[in-house]
Amino acid sequence: MLEPSGPLPPEIYWRRRALAIGAAVVVLGLIVWFISSLSGGNEDPPQAEPAGVVTSPGPAATPSASAAAKESGASSAGSGAGSGASASGGSASGGSASGTSTSSGASTTASKPAAAAPANQCSDQSLAIKATPDKASYKVGEEPGFTVVITNISSTECQRDVGAGLQQALVFTLDDLRIWSNTDCFPDAQSDLRTFKPGEQAGFTVKWSGTNSVPGCGEERIPVGVGSYKVIAQLGELRSSPEPFNMT
Repeated sequence: MLEPSGPLPPEIYWRRRALAIGAAVVVLGLIVWFISSLSGGNEDPPQAEPAGVVTSPGPAATPSASAAAKESGASSAGSGAGSGASASGGSASGGSASGTSTSSGASTTASKPAAAAPANQCSDQSLAIKATPDKASYKVGEEPGFTVVITNISSTECQRDVGAGLQQALVFTLDDLRIWSNTDCFPDAQSDLRTFKPGEQAGFTVKWSGTNSVPGCGEERIPVGVGSYKVIAQLGELRSSPEPFNMT
């Protein structure tokens, strides 16, 4: 049965058998591959887990001794940090109280914004101020008058607010006991921005009622008695020399 028979040489029949067997193997392989691909395509793809679902992790490996030591150290550090946070929290409450006070002060300041200073404001060093009593002596009960003169002693033109709320006339005894100031009872006078050329002066007249006063005008005002006094003019930090006068 295996021996080829026919008119042709035997090797031709062997070659034909080999080709037939090879073709059969190829066809069989194609059939197997086709069936495999069909069965694989019918399998359902793995379903994606819904959003928000946490997959349970597999059993974790037992931590090594070094990892356990690190975890223990981290736990101790966390406890220390918690204690520190608690202590700082106590301080924070105190800080909060002081912060509230500061905020209140800030809001009070904000309610009365200061006027912006002019760019060429006269400095105290560029001005001179002088107060002069109108007379050397006054009768008790008489209202002394003082002339305040402000002079630009610099070589450049400048501006300065010389309003009555900033410009003071103060009366002292000769031993420097403060008696009166024109801003004690009238602190919020309007501003008076003046431009001073070099050497230019501005003069003002201030009347004193002859009674004492304190800042805020909170005490009873009592007429001063006979004695010797002195008047000083002040603008910002700039003060004049004292000028004496008498009450008789």
